[in-house]
Amino acid sequence: MRLHKLEVSSFGPFADTVEVDFDRLGADGLFLLHGDTGAGKTTILDAVSFALYGRVPGARNEGKRLLSDHAPAGSVPRVELEATISGRRIKLVRSPEYSRPKKRGTGSITENAKATLTWLDGRGENLSRIPDIGDEINRLMGMSADQFFQVVLLPQGEFAKFLRAESDERGKLLERLFDTKRFVSVEAWFDAKRKASATALAAREQSVRLLLAKVETAAGLEVGAEAHPLEWSRKLLAEAQDTRDASLAELVTAKDAAAEANRVLSAAQRTADLVARRNRATAELAAFNTGASQRAVIGAELETAKRALPVAAVAGDVDAAGLHLAAALESMTTAMSTYSALDGPEIFVPEVWPPTDDERQRVVARIRTWRDEIVRLDAMAEDARRADAAEAEIEKLGVRRDSLSERIDAIAVERTQLPELVRSAGQRLEDAQRAHAALPGLEAALVKASDAATAAHEIVSLRAQAEKIRVQVLDARDAHQSARGRWLDLVQKRIEGMAAELASSLAPGDPCQVCGSREHPALAQSDVVTVTEPDLEAASAAERAAEKALSKVADRQVTVERDIDRVIARGGDGDSEELDRLRAEARNAVDEATHSAGQVGVLAQKLAQLNGRDTELQQESASLTAELAALAERRTTLSATVEQIRAAIVAAVGEDSTIAARRSRFDGLASAATAASEMRDDAVRAQARSAELSAKLAAAAAAAGFDSVEAAIGGVRAPARIAAIETELAKARDLEVAARTVLDDPEVVAVGEVETVDVDGPRGLALQCAEVVNSAVAAASLAENRVSDLERFSGQLEKAYEAVAPERELHDELAALADVIAGKGQNSRKMSLRAYVLASRLEEIAVSASVRLQRMSGGRYEFVHSDEAGSRGRRGGLGLDIRDDFTGVVRSAKTLSGGESFLASLSLALGLADVVAAESGGIVLDTMFIDEGFGTLDADTLDSVMAVLDELRDGGRVVGIVSHVDEMRQRIPSRLHVIRGRAGSSVKVIAG
Repeated sequence: MRLHKLEVSSFGPFADTVEVDFDRLGADGLFLLHGDTGAGKTTILDAVSFALYGRVPGARNEGKRLLSDHAPAGSVPRVELEATISGRRIKLVRSPEYSRPKKRGTGSITENAKATLTWLDGRGENLSRIPDIGDEINRLMGMSADQFFQVVLLPQGEFAKFLRAESDERGKLLERLFDTKRFVSVEAWFDAKRKASATALAAREQSVRLLLAKVETAAGLEVGAEAHPLEWSRKLLAEAQDTRDASLAELVTAKDAAAEANRVLSAAQRTADLVARRNRATAELAAFNTGASQRAVIGAELETAKRALPVAAVAGDVDAAGLHLAAALESMTTAMSTYSALDGPEIFVPEVWPPTDDERQRVVARIRTWRDEIVRLDAMAEDARRADAAEAEIEKLGVRRDSLSERIDAIAVERTQLPELVRSAGQRLEDAQRAHAALPGLEAALVKASDAATAAHEIVSLRAQAEKIRVQVLDARDAHQSARGRWLDLVQKRIEGMAAELASSLAPGDPCQVCGSREHPALAQSDVVTVTEPDLEAASAAERAAEKALSKVADRQVTVERDIDRVIARGGDGDSEELDRLRAEARNAVDEATHSAGQVGVLAQKLAQLNGRDTELQQESASLTAELAALAERRTTLSATVEQIRAAIVAAVGEDSTIAARRSRFDGLASAATAASEMRDDAVRAQARSAELSAKLAAAAAAAGFDSVEAAIGGVRAPARIAAIETELAKARDLEVAARTVLDDPEVVAVGEVETVDVDGPRGLALQCAEVVNSAVAAASLAENRVSDLERFSGQLEKAYEAVAPERELHDELAALADVIAGKGQNSRKMSLRAYVLASRLEEIAVSASVRLQRMSGGRYEFVHSDEAGSRGRRGGLGLDIRDDFTGVVRSAKTLSGGESFLASLSLALGLADVVAAESGGIVLDTMFIDEGFGTLDADTLDSVMAVLDELRDGGRVVGIVSHVDEMRQRIPSRLHVIRGRAGSSVKVIAG
């Protein structure tokens, strides 16, 4: 990269346009950038940085106050740079974001940053988008803005900090300069792989832990494995097998003892059962003999009851027949009374019983006559209903006839009025269409009139407010100008007394904050009142507060003035009463037009209907006339039918009032006569049945051996009583047979002399033996299950353990490698991969910087890179010490003097520039700047440094040195002098 020309306008301390010709200034390859403190030397470097990257180094970029405070209002900050980068000559023009006064009124607005890139060699498309320009500069430069600030603008103070910094701070700087993202990603990749492997391994080992828990549970233990899991499980299995064999032997012995005890118990229980059966059978036989007389009595009762059973059945039939006869006679009496109440003819002869056949035939004939009459009357009732329906229809036809006549008359009248209705509807439709067409214009007039009337009322209060704010703006502007004048006066006094202030803070032996020298032969003195930093801060705060207050009230003034302009533009400068009247008239016109326009569709539809109405009315009139003629013919036919039916009904009714009354009378007589006849026949049959059953009852009693019916009835017993007697007798017989069978049993006869048997002793012994067997069975079963579970789980454990072993080995290997890459584990230097890469870069920097440091220190000093781990587990690899060849001792860089520190810092800066340039693809840095620090060197050392700088300009490189040391002006003829002034700084190029 080589700089050709820089042009700066309204930027930093430069109020006007200043131009720096680097081709002329760097013709010798070395030039000096000097000037008073605060003149703007660093701003020249900031301008180069801003032109390339759109930002300035360090904290100055955060302030975002690149617009010169000395520039006139409305000035545009601008930086233009011509340079050759990677063989391409370009021109960069940038303007930062800044605030400027508004063109109308007071206040300010923010202008966005702008940039352009022009290819001066004519190859390529010029760029105007800031992101595109940034990408292109990064590609051409091969380095980021932070790298450029460190490599091209060599800030000695920063490298002095780097020289004395701890490893962590040194690492942060190196990470900004060298891209270690890919190595960080490698570390993250290994860490993620290790975590994933650990998760997978934990999942696989979970099955092993689960099987171990199963082995513990199967073995009945509550503690974990005491040795290797597989050996421990095999030991538990062997112990369980031994326990199982011992339990089985104990079970066999217990079963033998229990069998013998059960045999003795069974014999004793059998003898006791036989003795008990004998005693029970003897007692039952004695009881049977005692109840013999009672069984004879109930046996006779049972025999009599069985003989009386047929007689009892017939007696029940006789009783039922008597009840049926009484009911039949009662029903007959009721039916006869019902018929007599109807005043019918005498068709029954109550005195003759039973009824004769002649009576029955007479009754049947009369009932048939009544039924035939009922059928004829039903037919006549249907004719009556038809006559009623015909009369109702005649009435409806009369109503319809009147309605048709009225409608025909109305149609005639409507056809006479129709032409006038069509003309009126057409006129109303035309009026509505004209209103619809005029509506947009009327609405626009209403909006304009309403806006003008509203504006007329608003402008009064706005003008009063504008006058009040105008006075406030004048007061605020006076307050701001006073505050700014005081602040500028204090700044000037502060600058004039700065050297004296710095001198007053120096103690003998302290390095000078300007030149770094520890010798102070002539301290500056001040002849003005000292202005402190707090005084400046207070004055600056007051100035900013006044500026903020002025900006605020000015913004309000602009806002109100704009509001007034808008109100005037809306027509609000006229008479408010007249404008209100015009608005009311416009609103009325819009309302009327809106209502009329809304009727267009309805009126058009109505007109279309009226145009076709005459044809519709003519057709309707013809249809109604035809319907009226058909209706008259129908009425005549229905009237004749009704007269014929009514005459027939009068003849059929006779002495009754209506057909329904006559039918009801005949139906009642027929039903009552039928019921009375049937009831008389039922009574005759019931009487015959009762007599028949009484004779049968007497015959049954005699056949059963009873003297009378009453005696037979007295021997009858209920079925439950008979069953009870039979059960009791059968039970007694069964008991006798069972008792004699038991007593005749040979086994019972064999224990005839035995009275008591001891069973409790053998039972207790058998129970004890059974408990022993149960315990032995449980123990043997438990032991067998434990052996089975252990065999199964141990086999599964061995397979699971063998299956997870390769994965565990791979994980251990991966985890160890990840720890080494992360600077942990077996990494004795505690260096991560990223730290190792940075350490390699630092070692390259140390090698390159040592060459220059040896030259500048007369072969005494060189850098020593250390990759040892830090204290308290801090990462290693970024140690940087100094070897003193005069003593052979390697010591900390913090022990160097001020001048020695400058030489070491400069060497580091140059070494870093070489390494970063190589890292960026070997880009040649044809222009670089070295900032301050030369005041700490003696004459001989300065000669050595200048010799090294002379070497830097070999091959056409241009080196710019930023310093205010007077001796540098004598050594370097080409200079860029930055001159500080009250109205802003300027530059002067002095070419050697």
